[in-house]
Amino acid sequence: MGSLWENLVVDARDPARLARWWAEALGYRITYEKPDEVEIRRSADELPGLIFVPVPEGKETKNRLHIDLRPADQEAEVERLVNMGARHVDVGQRRSDRWTVLADPEGNEFCVLQAPSTVP
Repeated sequence: MGSLWENLVVDARDPARLARWWAEALGYRITYEKPDEVEIRRSADELPGLIFVPVPEGKETKNRLHIDLRPADQEAEVERLVNMGARHVDVGQRRSDRWTVLADPEGNEFCVLQAPSTVP
Protein backbone atom coordinates (compact mmCIF):
# COMPACT_ATOMS: atom_id res chain seq x y z
CA MET A 1 0.00 0.00 0.00
CA GLY A 2 1.38 3.40 -0.99
CA SER A 3 1.08 6.77 0.66
CA LEU A 4 -1.03 9.74 -0.34
CA TRP A 5 0.93 12.89 -1.16
CA GLU A 6 -0.50 15.46 1.24
CA ASN A 7 1.80 18.51 1.07
CA LEU A 8 5.14 19.90 0.03
CA VAL A 9 6.68 22.04 2.78
CA VAL A 10 8.61 25.15 1.78
CA ASP A 11 10.97 26.95 4.16
CA ALA A 12 10.59 30.71 3.89
CA ARG A 13 11.85 33.88 5.53
CA ASP A 14 8.38 35.40 5.02
CA PRO A 15 5.90 32.49 4.72
CA ALA A 16 2.78 34.62 4.27
CA ARG A 17 4.30 36.68 1.45
CA LEU A 18 5.73 33.65 -0.36
CA ALA A 19 2.51 31.65 0.05
CA ARG A 20 0.55 34.50 -1.51
CA TRP A 21 3.01 34.72 -4.39
CA TRP A 22 2.71 30.98 -5.12
CA ALA A 23 -1.08 31.07 -4.67
CA GLU A 24 -1.29 33.73 -7.38
CA ALA A 25 1.21 31.91 -9.60
CA LEU A 26 -0.70 28.61 -9.40
CA GLY A 27 -4.27 29.87 -9.14
CA TYR A 28 -4.46 28.39 -5.62
CA ARG A 29 -5.97 29.89 -2.51
CA ILE A 30 -4.95 30.08 1.12
CA THR A 31 -6.66 27.30 3.03
CA TYR A 32 -4.94 27.76 6.41
CA GLU A 33 -2.96 30.62 7.92
CA LYS A 34 -1.22 31.06 11.25
CA PRO A 35 1.99 33.01 11.97
CA ASP A 36 4.10 29.82 11.78
CA GLU A 37 2.34 28.08 8.85
CA VAL A 38 0.46 29.03 5.69
CA GLU A 39 -1.09 26.41 3.43
CA ILE A 40 -2.28 26.86 -0.14
CA ARG A 41 -4.28 24.43 -2.28
CA ARG A 42 -6.28 24.54 -5.48
CA SER A 43 -9.34 24.04 -3.25
CA ALA A 44 -9.74 23.28 0.45
CA ASP A 45 -10.39 19.59 -0.18
CA GLU A 46 -7.91 18.98 -3.02
CA LEU A 47 -4.43 17.55 -2.45
CA PRO A 48 -1.56 18.14 -2.58
CA GLY A 49 -1.00 21.48 -0.93
CA LEU A 50 2.01 23.67 -0.36
CA ILE A 51 2.81 24.64 3.24
CA PHE A 52 5.10 27.56 3.95
CA VAL A 53 6.92 27.64 7.30
CA PRO A 54 9.31 30.22 8.76
CA VAL A 55 13.05 29.73 8.93
CA PRO A 56 15.60 32.33 10.09
CA GLU A 57 18.18 31.66 7.37
CA GLY A 58 18.01 32.52 3.69
CA LYS A 59 18.38 30.08 0.82
CA GLU A 60 22.05 29.26 0.20
CA THR A 61 22.33 26.71 -2.64
CA LYS A 62 20.40 25.17 -5.52
CA ASN A 63 17.18 23.42 -4.52
CA ARG A 64 17.32 19.63 -4.19
CA LEU A 65 13.60 19.50 -5.09
CA HIS A 66 11.70 21.88 -7.34
CA ILE A 67 8.33 22.38 -8.98
CA ASP A 68 7.78 22.04 -12.74
CA LEU A 69 4.94 24.05 -14.28
CA ARG A 70 3.50 23.21 -17.71
CA PRO A 71 1.44 26.11 -19.04
CA ALA A 72 -0.39 26.25 -22.35
CA ASP A 73 1.95 29.09 -23.46
CA GLN A 74 5.45 28.90 -21.98
CA GLU A 75 6.61 32.31 -23.18
CA ALA A 76 3.52 34.12 -21.86
CA GLU A 77 3.72 32.29 -18.53
CA VAL A 78 7.40 33.12 -18.06
CA GLU A 79 6.61 36.76 -18.76
CA ARG A 80 3.69 36.72 -16.29
CA LEU A 81 5.77 35.13 -13.53
CA VAL A 82 8.69 37.52 -14.08
CA ASN A 83 6.26 40.44 -13.92
CA MET A 84 5.06 39.01 -10.58
CA GLY A 85 8.60 39.01 -9.18
CA ALA A 86 10.23 35.78 -10.39
CA ARG A 87 13.65 36.04 -11.97
CA HIS A 88 15.63 34.03 -14.50
CA VAL A 89 18.39 31.87 -12.99
CA ASP A 90 21.18 29.75 -14.40
CA VAL A 91 21.52 26.31 -12.81
CA GLY A 92 23.55 24.88 -15.68
CA GLN A 93 20.71 24.36 -18.14
CA ARG A 94 21.47 24.29 -21.87
CA ARG A 95 19.95 26.56 -24.50
CA SER A 96 18.43 23.46 -26.09
CA ASP A 97 16.49 22.56 -22.94
CA ARG A 98 12.71 22.78 -23.33
CA TRP A 99 12.23 24.58 -20.02
CA THR A 100 13.01 27.93 -18.49
CA VAL A 101 14.41 28.06 -14.98
CA LEU A 102 13.07 30.82 -12.74
CA ALA A 103 13.33 31.60 -9.04
CA ASP A 104 10.51 32.80 -6.81
CA PRO A 105 10.93 35.98 -4.70
CA GLU A 106 12.94 34.05 -2.06
CA GLY A 107 15.21 32.38 -4.62
CA ASN A 108 13.60 28.92 -4.86
CA GLU A 109 14.13 27.56 -8.36
CA PHE A 110 11.32 26.15 -10.47
CA CYS A 111 10.90 25.28 -14.14
CA VAL A 112 8.39 26.44 -16.71
CA LEU A 113 8.09 23.71 -19.33
CA GLN A 114 6.98 23.92 -22.93
CA ALA A 115 3.33 23.26 -23.68
CA PRO A 116 2.46 19.58 -24.22
CA SER A 117 1.79 20.07 -27.95
CA THR A 118 5.36 21.36 -28.48
CA VAL A 119 7.09 18.48 -26.67
CA PRO A 120 8.29 15.69 -29.00
